[in-house]
Amino acid sequence: MNDINWFSLQNGSDIRGVASEGIAGQAINLTPEVVEKLAIAFVLWLNEKSEKTSNPLTIAIGRDSRISGPILMRAFMNGILSTGSNGIDCGISSTPAMYMSTIFEETKYDGAVMLTASHLPFNRNGIKFFTPTGGLEKKDITRILEIASTNPIGNASIRGNESQYDLIAAYSGFLVDTIRKEVNHPTNYMKPLSDFHIIVDAGNGSGGFFVDKVLEPLGANTTGSQFLDPDGTFPNHIPNPEDETAMESIQNAVLAHKADIGIIFDTDVDRSAAVDHTGTGINRNRLIALIASIILEEHPHSTIVTDSITSDGLAAFIETKLGGKHHRFQRGYKNVINEAIRLNKAGQECWLAIETSGHAALKENYFLDDGAFLITKILVKAARLRQQGLTLLSLTESLQTPLESKEIRLKILVPAFREYGNKVITDLTEYVKQVNGWSIVPNNYEGIRVSCDEQSGNGWFLLRLSLHDPVIPLNIESNQEGGVAAITSKLTQFFRSYRELDKSQL
Repeated sequence: MNDINWFSLQNGSDIRGVASEGIAGQAINLTPEVVEKLAIAFVLWLNEKSEKTSNPLTIAIGRDSRISGPILMRAFMNGILSTGSNGIDCGISSTPAMYMSTIFEETKYDGAVMLTASHLPFNRNGIKFFTPTGGLEKKDITRILEIASTNPIGNASIRGNESQYDLIAAYSGFLVDTIRKEVNHPTNYMKPLSDFHIIVDAGNGSGGFFVDKVLEPLGANTTGSQFLDPDGTFPNHIPNPEDETAMESIQNAVLAHKADIGIIFDTDVDRSAAVDHTGTGINRNRLIALIASIILEEHPHSTIVTDSITSDGLAAFIETKLGGKHHRFQRGYKNVINEAIRLNKAGQECWLAIETSGHAALKENYFLDDGAFLITKILVKAARLRQQGLTLLSLTESLQTPLESKEIRLKILVPAFREYGNKVITDLTEYVKQVNGWSIVPNNYEGIRVSCDEQSGNGWFLLRLSLHDPVIPLNIESNQEGGVAAITSKLTQFFRSYRELDKSQL
């Protein structure tokens, strides 16, 4: 295994790779042999960090619906057992549930992993790692890969024990109990959602459990729920709350069945979005506005941390309408979460970290990005509002949404893409100073954000360097018809001299 480029498997704070054939030009690099070595490396890393010296470690393993899941899960289990550690097979699970397996009183495992590649194509897979203190950081993944690159061998004299545990049942019970307690329905405590018609779209990922294990025990009518069966080929649509086709699918289902609420999860249920009874999608800025209104009612004046591409209308909604503080930070859900944790440690109250992708982490829930817990909070609020004759729509109806928006991804065509991308951003900073009506937004933590007045586009744009790819994403929003085109036109003049950029999307 000496020819493996181990560090190419790192994707920020987790592992990602090609695990199945099926897409031309994409060679498999996340093989069972590689995964078994990563399991051994995880155990060795845990031993480096753990004060546990006598009893063997116990590690839980879960997976999403991907076609490579079963064989990679078997490989990871074999790696764990070969070290003398015990392995817990949790079957098809969710990423948040795997973390909670290290927290639940009845389990409290030493570590947990989820085999998933989120919304990526069917041929991909990956690994997310957890300990009781949370998800691993980028530096931790680098260390695990360093250990794996030494070709570690599990040579324990006694092989560990393997067992199974229905983690999703325990996790669902936690969600059900939370909704019952928080709604505290005056006449129907056990079934507080009995007068709701709620449709779930799991996209054939891991989220189908939410229907029969959460909503139905709470009394909800779930007729019309779709794509609940796990199918790693994802035959209906990409399980991704950011995807337009996926959102259109759940919106149409809500309207067709005259449902009260629609819910959509990504593949491993760490992200989610919703649809209201009018068929309006509640994702991206609107989702942030909704959960921010809930959190700021519970914790007035708290800080809400978001990623860098949130709209000006959302900032005004959080600060002017809700009385909170909006802290726009960097892209990347771990960046957003870690910033929220940092603010709390520094004495600045923060109860919510959320990215426009749908990753939402609440302080009350270990700052775990948990799509199902996010929906749980929303359902609790919906049930309380219904007792007042109101709907979720009432919480965000004053949110100003842009008339036009667009994301353009400019590919960098040189190997040293970070240096090139940073130079483009630096040069743009000087260019902006020469454009009438454009001004650089202060307190920006990523790339360059520019405000455009009514005569120069009536909106804003952000140019930043992608976290992992040789790409410079350009996000533009405008409050007037033709505003995005006006902003793009001026930027096209700037980009013209950069020959190492693929400007085809412009």
